[in-house]
Amino acid sequence: MDMKLEVVVVPVADVDRAKDFCTGLGWRLDADVATDENFRVVQVTPPGSPASVIFGTSVTSQAPGSAQGLHLIVNAIEAAHDQLKQLGADPSEVFHDAGGVFHHAGTDARVTGPDPRRSSYGSFLSFSDPDGNGWVLQEITTRLPGRMDPTVTTFSSSSDLAAALRRAAAAHGGHEARTGAQDPNWPDWYADYMVREQAGTELPS
Repeated sequence: MDMKLEVVVVPVADVDRAKDFCTGLGWRLDADVATDENFRVVQVTPPGSPASVIFGTSVTSQAPGSAQGLHLIVNAIEAAHDQLKQLGADPSEVFHDAGGVFHHAGTDARVTGPDPRRSSYGSFLSFSDPDGNGWVLQEITTRLPGRMDPTVTTFSSSSDLAAALRRAAAAHGGHEARTGAQDPNWPDWYADYMVREQAGTELPS
């Protein structure tokens, strides 16, 4: 049975302020429903995310600002930093962890700058929402094997799809050079390459 993470509930003190902050970042507003003055549910979804964020009135017993380490995944950490700064989110500088496995809590063991090897999973930045809930952006450019459902291929934007097509085209050029012939079934080869790349499995040759 599939168990897909659908919603993360975030504790806030001022619902309208939280709503304005999230939608100001370009997060999609999915719902804003109140049954009375004591119960209100707001749902927003970050661009490209399969999971959503809910906050509101009487939706959690957590103290406002107590949610930490909420991760958002991007494929270009420096561009994400610039965008967040432009939108007023006051992000930290891009950093990597001294240990290189995962970032420590808070600001412990942070080293300024992206991962020097630009390893996928290795570069981060952080920011806080107006309530003090802590968000982390993590750069993932290539998923580790087994980290993606090999039967599902998705792209969060047209630019991501275009970039995947360019990588497939470059790899296919190498394939044709090795075989010494044009491949009339190049659409099938592209599709196979793109699915395998997302799934982190062995790429076609």
